[in-house]
Amino acid sequence: MKSTHIKGNTYVLDLGMMLLPYYKLDHQKIILLDAGLKERHLEKLERFLSENQYHVEGILCTHGHVDHIGNVNYFKEKYQCEVALPEEEYFVIGSLDQLELFFSPTPRDQVYSQYGHMIFKPDVLIKKNHEMITFCGVDFKVIHTPGHSIHHVGFITPDDVSYLGDALLSPEVMAQAKLPYSYNLLKDLTSKMSLYHVEASYHVLAHKGVYADIKDLITDNIYFYKNRGEYVLNHLETPLSFEQLFTTVMEDLSIQIKTSEKYRVLERILKGYVSYLEETHKIQGGIAEGTLKYQKLS
Repeated sequence: MKSTHIKGNTYVLDLGMMLLPYYKLDHQKIILLDAGLKERHLEKLERFLSENQYHVEGILCTHGHVDHIGNVNYFKEKYQCEVALPEEEYFVIGSLDQLELFFSPTPRDQVYSQYGHMIFKPDVLIKKNHEMITFCGVDFKVIHTPGHSIHHVGFITPDDVSYLGDALLSPEVMAQAKLPYSYNLLKDLTSKMSLYHVEASYHVLAHKGVYADIKDLITDNIYFYKNRGEYVLNHLETPLSFEQLFTTVMEDLSIQIKTSEKYRVLERILKGYVSYLEETHKIQGGIAEGTLKYQKLS
C-alpha cells in the first residue's frame, strides 16, 4: 500500500477505492483521518501500521458511513485511541436502534449483521459551532459540509492540508458514478458552494485525489449532481409512483439488482434525488387511485 507525503506531517494512504490521510505526531504516533472499510481495508491498514511500527493515537472521522468508520471499533480497542465524530453523525450510529431507524425497512437482524460494527461511542463530539478542535494535542480546523451525510465535516491539518472526505468527487469517480449518494442534495450543493471559500495548500478527496486547486472541481461537482437530479426529473414526463420511477431509472442505468441489500441501498439513493426535486419545486407528489405518484411541475 502506497503512502504519499503531502506536506509537513501530513501523509495519505492509497487504499485502492479511497484515500485515507494521516498526521504524524512523531516517528511512532499518528492520527488517522477516517478509518476505512472493514472488509477491504483493515488488513491493508494493519500491515502498514505494523511495518512502520505506528501507534494510532486518534481517529478524526468526517462522517458515519461504513467506508469511513468501518475500522474505528477495532482500532479503538487495540490502541485505546481517542475518536472524534460530528455530533449529529453520532445520532445515527450511536446504537442499534438508531441504525435500524436509519436503514429502515431493513430488518433489525440484518442491520446488526451488516452494520453493527459501525456502532461506537466517540470521545469527542464535533458540534456545529466548532471551527477548530484540539485533538491529541493538535489543532485542526473544521469544515462543515452537511449534505452527503447528516453532518459531514472536513478538516485542515496544521500543515494547511484539507481533507474533504466525500464532499467532492474526482473527475474519474464522477465518470463512473451512475447515481452518487447524497443524504440531502440541497444541503450538499450548498456545502459544495461553500468550498469555494476554503483555502489550503492541498486538498485531499477520499474518492479520490490530491489537488492544489479545487475551484474548477467544485464547479464540476455542482454541475454533475444537478445533472443527476435533472436525469431523474426527465423520467417523470408522466406521473409515476416511486416504485415505477425506481424500476425505470435502474433499467435505464443498466443497474442489476440481485440482493435485497443492494435494492435498499439504491432505494435510499433515489429517494434523496426525489426529495431534492420536491424541495426545489420541480415535482410534486399526489394521490392517484390510492397510490402516491410524482409528476413534473411546469
